[in-house]
Amino acid sequence: MRRGNQRGLTLVELIVAFTIMMLLAAMAVPLARAKVRRERERELRWALREVRTAIDKYKDVCDAQMLGSTKVGTECYPEKLEMLVEGVKLAGQVDKKMRFLRRVPKDPMTNAYEWGLRSVQDEPGSTSWGGQNVFDVYTKSPEKAADGTPYAEW
Repeated sequence: MRRGNQRGLTLVELIVAFTIMMLLAAMAVPLARAKVRRERERELRWALREVRTAIDKYKDVCDAQMLGSTKVGTECYPEKLEMLVEGVKLAGQVDKKMRFLRRVPKDPMTNAYEWGLRSVQDEPGSTSWGGQNVFDVYTKSPEKAADGTPYAEW
C-alpha cells in the first residue's frame, strides 16, 4: 500500500511553522504593550490638562470677583474637584451656575475617577492633601514613564 497521492504536512513542517509563528508573536507583544502605554500616557496628559485648565478658569473667575464671597483659606481655588462639575453660583445671580467641567475625567493609569490632590498650602511634591483647596491634580499611579519620571510628577 502506497500513499503517494496523499497531501498534508509532515511533523517537521508543522514544527517549523509553529516556531516561526511563535517568534513573530513574541516580537509583536512588546510592540503592542508599548503602543498601549503611549496611548495611556497621551490620555493622562489630556486629562491633566483638562482638569488643570478648569482649575485655572475657576481661579480667574474667582479673582474677578464673579463668584461673590469665597471661603477663607481657599485662596480663590475650588474647595473640591466636584465643584468644577457641579458648578458655582455667580454673584448677583439667583439661579445661574457656572460649570467648568462636564465630568471629572478618568485617570487612565489607575482606571479610576479618583485623582491625587494638592492645595496651595501643600509642598509641591506632597502626596497628602491638606484639604483647604484644589490647586493641582496628579495621578496616584506608582508607575514610571519610559524616561524614568514617575507619572505622579507630570
